[in-house]
Formats: sequence, C-alpha cells, structure tokens
Amino acid sequence: MERACEVYFNPSCSKCQKVRTLLEGEGVTPTYREYLTVAPSRAELERLMVLLRTDDPRTMMRTGERLYEELGLASASRDALLDALVQHPSLLERPIVIVGDRAVIARPPEKVEELLRR
Repeated sequence: MERACEVYFNPSCSKCQKVRTLLEGEGVTPTYREYLTVAPSRAELERLMVLLRTDDPRTMMRTGERLYEELGLASASRDALLDALVQHPSLLERPIVIVGDRAVIARPPEKVEELLRR
C-alpha cells in the first residue's frame, strides 16, 4: 500500500525537479504543493516543524537569501520568523517532502530516498 506523500514544490527549482524524478522512479505519486502560489499558513508551518523534528523555523528557511537579511531575521524571534514565512513564502527552503509523520528538506534530493525507506 502506497503511503501518502506531499512535496512543497517550486517548479522552477532544479532540486524540486530532481525530487520529482526520484519519486517517479520509486513509483510514488505525490501531491505537489506549489507554495509560492498558495502560501502555507502559520498552522501548516508549525506542522512542518513538527514533521521535520525541529523547533527552530530557521531550519526550514533560506537564510542565505537577500530578503532574509533585509528583513533582519538573523536575530528574530520564533514568532517573527514564522510571520516572515507566511508573508514571504519564497523564504521557505525547498523541496520539503512529507511521508507519514516525517518530513525532510530534500537537499540533496537523495534525502528523499532515506524518507521512503522508513
């Protein structure tokens, strides 16, 4: 029986494309969430953190982006970081793959294989 799989996905991202290829190769048909089109809510971000086994939103943020610096997020509180992710979904790291009660940031894309083996 195939487990449900969801991918936070940016179609123009090469890593996302690689994850799609890997999942197809494993016979997995995920639901793709184009998070730049439909931004995740704060509740969804909180859920992602639980699935990623982290309490620090920076774990799932693109901290090297200019916007991260412009918004002064390096010393921001947890709440401020989550607010920034809701307002600026481009700061969300990608791809994030969810299978069951676990998630990984698939960088490198091969991390998705570890998740599928669980």
